[in-house]
Amino acid sequence: MNSHLTIEDLILSNDQRGISELRDLVPADYCTRAAKLVLDNTGTVLITTGFYILSAGAPETDGPPGAIAIGVGLEQLGYKVKYVADEYSSKLLRPYVSEDSDVIDFPITTVPKSIQFSEDLLNTENPSMLISIERCAAAADGLYRNMRDLDISDQTAKVDSLFNMHEKTIGIGDGGNEIGLGNVIDGVEKSETLVSYPAVSKVSELIIASVSNWGGYGLLAALSIATGKNILPTVDEDTERISNMVDLGAVDGFSGEQINKVDGFDLTENAALLEKLHRLVDNT
Repeated sequence: MNSHLTIEDLILSNDQRGISELRDLVPADYCTRAAKLVLDNTGTVLITTGFYILSAGAPETDGPPGAIAIGVGLEQLGYKVKYVADEYSSKLLRPYVSEDSDVIDFPITTVPKSIQFSEDLLNTENPSMLISIERCAAAADGLYRNMRDLDISDQTAKVDSLFNMHEKTIGIGDGGNEIGLGNVIDGVEKSETLVSYPAVSKVSELIIASVSNWGGYGLLAALSIATGKNILPTVDEDTERISNMVDLGAVDGFSGEQINKVDGFDLTENAALLEKLHRLVDNT
């Protein structure tokens, strides 16, 4: 039976939040579609991530490891990659940036200034596409909230304004309040377990996953199959990134504790998921 599991089956496994309820609202092969969008748009890719955990006053471990994994994978395929984050999360990314890359600090500021910053950034970098992984987006009322529906607007740069200005975008999320989840806003609103104030931000292709990092690995698995080159991170690389980012101050998004977990899953559980994706890629 396992041989018939898809990338999407794997990254939606062990769903703790109810995100898989939205599966009927997205294309069945959404990782493959997102990979095709990437392959059709060579050039510079901007990758954004970083989600502030209010109880800890720190960024979470879900998102930055996946962002680096995507960036490293895309560089192997010949893309130029730059990361976009705000002051809370950029420190997690900087140690992993290649010589040809950079982390662009998006200021935490007003809506008009954020829009101006986004316009200037797009004009300067001229990216072929944008990718967001676990990055908070505003609800219909303009506020940015966490999974407990608490306001984190003062600690969150309005990076979603960037995505409103570009036609080739991918969003990866697991809770309903992230960039791109506006694609399935009706489903988030109906859900009993996802956030109460869904993001309105939309993207060209949406990847949903039980953990956003897993959604990033799902994209890499689909790219690996499409190109015949396995660009997934190794288990050791992934484990090292997560634990290193914890040392730099990142916390588990579920508990708010500075421990080696991502959304409540420990390093062994993360590794098991990544190993399954490797097997799927190697056997395709």
